Amino acid sequence: MTVALRPSPSACPACAAAPAAQALGAAEASGPLALSLPTIHCAACIATVERVLNAQAGVREARVNLTLKRVTVAAGPEVTPDALIRVLADAGFEAHELDAGLLGATATDKAGRDLLMRLAVAGFAAMNVMLLSVAVWAGAEGATRDMFHWISAVITLPTIGFAAQPFFVSAWRALRARRLNMDVPISLAIALALATSLWETWLSGHHAYFDAAIALTFFLLAGRYLDHRTRAIARSAAEELAALEVPRATRLHDGEETQVPLGALSVGDIVLVRPGGRMPVDGEILAGNSELDRSLLTGETLPVFAAPGMAVSAGEVNLTGPLQVRASAIGSDSALHRLADLVAVAESGRARYTSLADRAARLYAPGVHILSALAFIGWFAWSGDLRIALNIAAAVLIITCPCALGLAVPAVTTAASGRLFKHGMLIKHETALERLARVDTVVFDKTGTLTEGQPVLSHPDSHSDAVLRLALALAECSAHPLSQALARAARDRGLQPDRVTRLHEVPGFGTEGQFEGHMVRLGRAAWAGAGDQGRETAAWLTLPDGTTHRFAFRDALRPGAEAAVAALQAAGHRVLLMSGDSPGPVAAMAARLGIEDWTAEARPEDKAARIRALKAHGAHVLMVGDGLNDTAALAMADVSISPASALDAARVASDIVLLGRDLAPLPLALTTARAATRRIRENFRIATLYNILAVPLAVAGLATPLIAALAMSTSSITVSLNALRLRSP
Repeated sequence: MTVALRPSPSACPACAAAPAAQALGAAEASGPLALSLPTIHCAACIATVERVLNAQAGVREARVNLTLKRVTVAAGPEVTPDALIRVLADAGFEAHELDAGLLGATATDKAGRDLLMRLAVAGFAAMNVMLLSVAVWAGAEGATRDMFHWISAVITLPTIGFAAQPFFVSAWRALRARRLNMDVPISLAIALALATSLWETWLSGHHAYFDAAIALTFFLLAGRYLDHRTRAIARSAAEELAALEVPRATRLHDGEETQVPLGALSVGDIVLVRPGGRMPVDGEILAGNSELDRSLLTGETLPVFAAPGMAVSAGEVNLTGPLQVRASAIGSDSALHRLADLVAVAESGRARYTSLADRAARLYAPGVHILSALAFIGWFAWSGDLRIALNIAAAVLIITCPCALGLAVPAVTTAASGRLFKHGMLIKHETALERLARVDTVVFDKTGTLTEGQPVLSHPDSHSDAVLRLALALAECSAHPLSQALARAARDRGLQPDRVTRLHEVPGFGTEGQFEGHMVRLGRAAWAGAGDQGRETAAWLTLPDGTTHRFAFRDALRPGAEAAVAALQAAGHRVLLMSGDSPGPVAAMAARLGIEDWTAEARPEDKAARIRALKAHGAHVLMVGDGLNDTAALAMADVSISPASALDAARVASDIVLLGRDLAPLPLALTTARAATRRIRENFRIATLYNILAVPLAVAGLATPLIAALAMSTSSITVSLNALRLRSP
């Protein structure tokens, strides 16, 4: 569930004063401010955010990164993150403060730029070498042929030394670890092609493989770049969680308030958390009454009453009243940081997944090397000519080099990603489709995933205009989620608030004021005089005649939620519901969607443990979630999906991002993943068939450079065309 970490300014001065007070004290000038903007999605959002922030006094420059959904603000020390968050909230944008110092250098796609640069260099060089090779193939002889070969060598050697580094480095690492991957035969083929070509050129030979070597490098770099572009910028979910921790806190000492960095706090310090503020530490409330929004960590939709003696955790949001908290755990010892550690452990387990390409390399690479060695031994034994034997061994390596295999996976994943993107899904991880194809169990979070994550007034037409006008006057004086939902419903009816005087909010209970000489209240049941509310999501209004009126709230289903669950179950998948919410709403949601296996009041570690248990029993689990309480489960699952409205940390921990609000495309993702896996296996079979046909030519000594280049191009084009079949609906 995504929640705003700072409320919008309230309608009444008394309520507005509390959140405004949080901006007191100058922030330390420790570099630019970073704010996460999870709801921006287009160029208009960028322009609006930058215009609004640049208009603020003290702001020198604001730059939005749409890919990372983040804004970096260069400002003077008098500008506080809280002030900017309130300004953005007024403009309609949710914002979260990030610790810019913990974000590292992940904002730039250095790997993508590096691959693209190497691809461009290889392509330019390949065109020139191919032109020279055409002249040789056309019949150039003697000194002219040698000159063209030497020019090709001058172009090819430095180009491959630069462009083929990703393959050489990967192959060297694999060999150092005493294993084989697809880059080992690639690197060996390129190196041997260059060595034999130089030897042939030195001896005025008729054939050289410079064109084949540079073409091979270009095709493989194209595949590597396609593979890179199928996923978003990879950032660590654990790093993003750490960046979400509050970087500073207000410490109370001898009655004085001091803004200090989080690292300057010690266990036992008293911390002041104002309304709208996020808990910077784990601790115990010493003074004050309020309500806490724990949905960020637990998924619980109903705010929890907070009073002295209650334990709180870092990351919880204080809603209505100032609280004094004695710190018991800070920084790396807090519950939020332990959650980040849990995510990091889960991510490392997923990283050990072996892709189809790597599994193919384990069989393919040894076979190619053995075949090339046998060809060398056989020809040397038959002819006694080292030059002929080495040339044929090089030809075998080149013509069997896994160019088609290198393109088999990225060509399919690019086509599949394009198809899913048209239906509102973005693939982030290179092996996500392969893992998604194996899924047989789907686990859903409730709040913010199956539901919209925002309370909505139930049956608004059942409330009279007179009651709603009075409730609107009280609701607009509060940043409580239920009050805001009630105010939206009344405004949607075109109503104006009644004139209520002496408005003020009682932290932890609700809002009260004077109307026509009578005290009226909007808030908790017992406080409003309606008895015990229990765990039902409702607010109560005390009317001037002393009676009470009940406003019930619900969390609306996301579009397509029922269709998605029904389609998954019809396809034979086991569907589970795990939520941190209370049993009542979870049971009602499970019954509505026809989900028999559901769990309520699940903590983050409970969700991760349940998924670990499912996997231990042989299940392949897809997790769909959106909140901090879901990040460990998202990382623990075999594959995971988060909606675009999810918190940054949840989106980073997931493999696929659902760009729209509609959940209906989820079953399509599974069917597309299965089709993509079939295409990948077909491409492997095509590459194998190509090798069966081409290897005899190479072993027989008939594989000239022209034949090698044509064979590689034909196999690469074939697998690419096969992959394009996925783009059709």
